[in-house]
Amino acid sequence: MTAWGQHERELRAWFTHRLGDANAADDLLQDLFIKALGRSRQFCEMVNARAWLFAVARNTLADHLRLRKDLVELPEDLADPHEEPVPVDTLAACLPRALAELSAQDREALTLCDLEGMNQEAYAQLKGLTLPGAKSRVQRARKRLREHLSTVCQVRLDEAGRVCCFVPRTPPLTPP
Repeated sequence: MTAWGQHERELRAWFTHRLGDANAADDLLQDLFIKALGRSRQFCEMVNARAWLFAVARNTLADHLRLRKDLVELPEDLADPHEEPVPVDTLAACLPRALAELSAQDREALTLCDLEGMNQEAYAQLKGLTLPGAKSRVQRARKRLREHLSTVCQVRLDEAGRVCCFVPRTPPLTPP
């Protein structure tokens, strides 16, 4: 009788006991058999084939358990978790009206550089300004927008300097 034949029943029982599922045990036993076949003559000539088989069986079981993904059925009446939007994202709704209330020069600087992504050097060339002059204009426009948002939208910052809350404004009325 070969070493495999001597220990196959014991290995099947070992897998079945640990998994509680005879079909899964047979699958792992087959995987173990393939690993033993891969050892070919070395397996048949091992001094303690049983020890080797159980060591490989433990590793095979550990791999199987590690990869197994148990699924849990969720009840139909489970509430859908609705994430609250981040305040700074909802503040974007207040931005178009606040921009419209700034001067044309500030609105243009912020729209071109911050919203449309034009670099300040290109903005300086477009407006016939020096680079430091363009940078100052954009910085002043940002400051006025921040102050305007703080006033009209009552924007507040947390201790880390992030927007934590604000009062939304209704969009401006458009003429019919």
